[in-house]
Amino acid sequence: MASARRINGCTRRRTLARRVKGLMTRVGERDRAKVSVFLLSRTKRKKGTRLLMSGEKQAEEAIVVSGEDEVTGRKVEDSAAEEDIDGNGGDGFSMKSFLWHGGSAWDAWFSCASNQVAQVLLTLPYSFSQLGMLSGILLQIFYGLMGSWTAYLISVLYVEYRARMEKQEAKSFKNHVIQWFEVLDGLLGPYWKAAGLAFNCTFLLFGSVIQLIACASNIYYINDRLDKRTWTYIFGACCATTVFIPSFHNYRIWSFLGLGMTTYTAWYLTIASLLHGQAEGVTHSGPTKLVLYFTGATNILYTFGGHAVTVEIMHAMWKPRKFKSIYLMATLYVFTLTLPSASAVYWAFGDQLLNHSNAFSLLPKTRFRDTAVILMLIHQFITFGFACTPLYFVWEKAIGMHHTKSLCLRALLEPYLLPSPSISSLP
Repeated sequence: MASARRINGCTRRRTLARRVKGLMTRVGERDRAKVSVFLLSRTKRKKGTRLLMSGEKQAEEAIVVSGEDEVTGRKVEDSAAEEDIDGNGGDGFSMKSFLWHGGSAWDAWFSCASNQVAQVLLTLPYSFSQLGMLSGILLQIFYGLMGSWTAYLISVLYVEYRARMEKQEAKSFKNHVIQWFEVLDGLLGPYWKAAGLAFNCTFLLFGSVIQLIACASNIYYINDRLDKRTWTYIFGACCATTVFIPSFHNYRIWSFLGLGMTTYTAWYLTIASLLHGQAEGVTHSGPTKLVLYFTGATNILYTFGGHAVTVEIMHAMWKPRKFKSIYLMATLYVFTLTLPSASAVYWAFGDQLLNHSNAFSLLPKTRFRDTAVILMLIHQFITFGFACTPLYFVWEKAIGMHHTKSLCLRALLEPYLLPSPSISSLP
């Protein structure tokens, strides 16, 4: 009888020993020493089966504690790294990181503000002539605030989606850019993913084409020796180089320059219109046809509707949770550019704008106007990159090359947007 108990005891001890050994293999090399010391400290107090049973439980507790400490340590290390990158201080500073690597809240603000104002800056006076002064101002404010609220909701959904993926699937996004259709897929299902993908791709594709058309239209005010179709091909080739910009994380210097260019253009339009004064016999009829009213309202909506790249801009940030108020701050700055310039040009030229959709066409040719045209051309190159970069990501994911680290290989496989022959009929 005693012999049978000893045999059963030995069997239980072997079983428990195997369990403890299995638990030891589940921890990393760095933590095995911690678990061993933790168990060894208990062996002096307990013996036999009770020791091994408590050892199993203690090993599990040690794994949990060690895992929590490791996660906490990672959070602290990540936070310290983010602060070091954000501050660009110490020995880590380099001109390349200063110009190329942008993930701070300021970088996101520049990207949002620069992306909102492009060719629409030159067409908003035309929209004012369709809507009237009061409706134009009120709709700008309304659409701007609604756009900021939409961006806030998108940011909340992005943070929720990323937290779920990192917690449930332990998924790393180091070499993966999250996009809006993926957020919809993770939170709402495949049907919403398909709808979001179709809408975003359509919006961004037409936005890219608009930038090429706008480039040809603007350069015509400086050099009309080439037709607009030829200019579109030239700028299309230049804009194709945006495939070498890996992500929105690398738009730091471009976003900064782009916003500076639109700021100059906006204040040029304002000051030039005020100095020009009201044209002889100017009239301000306001909305005369319902179709014109809604056409003008749609153009203003397009100004503050650039949410197709919001998730990509958030993903490029070191601390995406800070994005919630950034879009609103960018919109408030954009108001300082669009409201004075559109109001001043409409005040100066009135109903003449109904036949001139581009504000440059009514202002006298000076070196200041030529400078504004050139700056807008450069900015449209940047805006083209903003619109096409998400399309590049979609294509890379479709062909399974999104996680490829070789930038040249990715650029070689990207689709290129070429203008169609119909552009030769542009006005």
